[in-house]
Amino acid sequence: MFARARILRSGLASARVPRETPGMRALVAILVSCALLFGVYHYYFKKMPVTDEGTAPTQAISLTGVRGDLMQIAQGERGYIGQNGHCAPLDELISSNSLAMSRTERDGYAYSVACSAGDFSVTARHAPAAAGSPIRYPTLAIDQNMQVREVD
Repeated sequence: MFARARILRSGLASARVPRETPGMRALVAILVSCALLFGVYHYYFKKMPVTDEGTAPTQAISLTGVRGDLMQIAQGERGYIGQNGHCAPLDELISSNSLAMSRTERDGYAYSVACSAGDFSVTARHAPAAAGSPIRYPTLAIDQNMQVREVD
């Protein structure tokens, strides 16, 4: 310390002595960590898995609910056929308490039941997306085999 002061007084060192500021280091560290966190956040949501090809990640909840409703309707239909010996339309399933749900739609998907002899098929259809929209609404169906599948 004394040597540095002696050098400054003697005129040998005319430049200022640089001082490190801990405040600036902390600010830079915060900015770098925020940039890193934003990068991880952005990458995570860009790579978020979807349930169906061509659908938006936000549709996953709706499509899961629709699949659950299809399973519930198909189980109600199987029970109704077991008790009554024939297939019933959706309104009759609801009114006969063979089906616990009271609505015939979810998030824009409308449900319908098609009967033929002892077989049935339950379909969930959504209105088509607007022209030029990247979102796709798949049509889902289930039959007496209890397998939910996408239909064209």
